[in-house]
Amino acid sequence: MKKDNQKNQYRVNGQIHVREVRVVSDDGSQVMPTRQALDLAHQQGVDLVEISPNAQPPVCRLIDYSKFLYQQKKRAKEMKQKQVRVEVKEIRFGPQTDDHDYQFKLKHAKEFLEEGNKVRAYVFFRGRSILFKEQGEVLLLRFANDLEEYAKVEQMPKLEGKKMFLFLAPKKAGVAKQSQQKRDRLAAEAKAKEEAKAQAAEQAEKNGLLGNAKGGEALRKLAEAADGDKKD
Repeated sequence: MKKDNQKNQYRVNGQIHVREVRVVSDDGSQVMPTRQALDLAHQQGVDLVEISPNAQPPVCRLIDYSKFLYQQKKRAKEMKQKQVRVEVKEIRFGPQTDDHDYQFKLKHAKEFLEEGNKVRAYVFFRGRSILFKEQGEVLLLRFANDLEEYAKVEQMPKLEGKKMFLFLAPKKAGVAKQSQQKRDRLAAEAKAKEEAKAQAAEQAEKNGLLGNAKGGEALRKLAEAADGDKKD
């Protein structure tokens, strides 16, 4: 049934009843009477396939219809394979999560985001721990801030029952935006390296000049000693 539906998706040969069509090929396109296009298809041993019925005039191709259906099926399969499947990964915290556990979960969240997945982080308040909901909100805001290079916030911390949720979506792969603080740090490091390089070059030049000066002094003394020997 699925195959029959696919075949009925396009009008072919005698099913095309318009007076004229635009026939496209690798060499371009040409508007011609439908009867002429059908004769051309018959001469080439192929089919006249209507691929764009809403165009004026409708657009057709001269191609083997079975081959055309195979190409369409193959193209749809390739498009499906290229689609990125986005999953929502959960990260759970307690309102008093220690730093070691926090860093461990932060690392996993980065991995999830780099893979293109979304992250739903939440703080679960058990029993009387709901009294620490402000502490849970601070933790989630810190979490979002630490992931600003990898994710954008889709929903700020929001309390729903005994859980406070934060939703994060990945930034485009390879285009993770650096924080201003990190950009400033990298710029300072680059500047420090350039200054160190310049100082090293300056010191090397000074050492070279000093060596030349000492060498010149030694040659001068040897020359004076030689002149003294000649006079004696």
